Amino acid sequence: MKRLAILGSTGSIGQSTLSIVEQFPERYAVASLAAGRNVDEAFAQAVRWRPRVVSLATAELAGELSARLRKAGVSGVEVANGTAGTIACATLPEADFVVSAIVGVAGLEATHAAILKGKPVGLANKECMVAAGEILTAAARERNVPILPIDSEHNAVHQCLRVGEHNEVKTIWLTASGGPFRQLPLDQFESITPEQALKHPTWVMGRRITIDSATMLNKGLEVIEACRLFDVTPAQVRVTIHPQSTVHSMVEFVDGSIMAQISVTDMRLPILYALAWPERPKSTLTFDLAALRRLDFEEPDFERFPCLRLAFEAAEKGGAHSIALNAADEVAVGAFLERRIPFTGIPRTIEKVLAATPEAHPATIAEVLASDEEARELARALLAQSQ
Repeated sequence: MKRLAILGSTGSIGQSTLSIVEQFPERYAVASLAAGRNVDEAFAQAVRWRPRVVSLATAELAGELSARLRKAGVSGVEVANGTAGTIACATLPEADFVVSAIVGVAGLEATHAAILKGKPVGLANKECMVAAGEILTAAARERNVPILPIDSEHNAVHQCLRVGEHNEVKTIWLTASGGPFRQLPLDQFESITPEQALKHPTWVMGRRITIDSATMLNKGLEVIEACRLFDVTPAQVRVTIHPQSTVHSMVEFVDGSIMAQISVTDMRLPILYALAWPERPKSTLTFDLAALRRLDFEEPDFERFPCLRLAFEAAEKGGAHSIALNAADEVAVGAFLERRIPFTGIPRTIEKVLAATPEAHPATIAEVLASDEEARELARALLAQSQ
């Protein structure tokens, strides 16, 4: 029985993870849940799963949950809050495996703390790896702790790499759907609305990641994440637009062989893979081979998707530039969703922040978070000047 700490339990990955627990009760149980701000869902999860600890974002929300649990006659569930509460969930002695699915850098400290405690991590939060990948992977290597990617593309790469040695890898190919604007004329990008950008053609995801998919910044973050997870250079990572989204990623080896991972577009499969690794339990997540009737691949257009170009540039510099890329994007995406800047204002803001970011390589999580906040403040200041 593997007992799970789920960070981001009320989000889509967290809920999909709980559905896996429900499907495999003989394999998995819930040890702790970090639930953010959704008190209603946190209450329902606490009643259903009876975790040892539940954490919410603030003391006020935690107090509300505690009162509701008492009124419902639910005992034995400790309610915590804030970053300390998330860390308590991640480092709970009873937890055997940590699912890191909190959006942004909010889950970074808890993810790092889990690794320091020697706990295997299933990583669905690419921002953690982008901002502090060198620190996280070094800590994992020192403690012989696996970091298993849940993000569908990196999960696919992880599966493909099982057939070869590290020194045999020539290129990691990350596939991208191209989002909703793959064929939209460039002269219309300035007038793209949030409603249009939030209509992803393949995946149902959160608001920020959906916008990032539309700009392809999401794929750029995945390039940086791939470099960190698989210890390769940016030159060894390529992006190909694959509208069908049936090939989730590929690995090309030095002898010319290419391994591709193909499966249904359902996040439960990569979650199950990470939870069960190195096993492969039977599941009902089967793939219809008729979907392979047509497979298109094309080079991404950096003029259409400047965020992807900026991500490759940040990947080459690493350190503070990777942190600034993610931080500036989060601020810019928020401004776009609030209709304060146009769609094209997202890459413009990121580029200005990167140009003003000095080369540095933070050595601690505290330094990473400080660098992240500096980039956010710069992005906010630039946006304020432009309005």
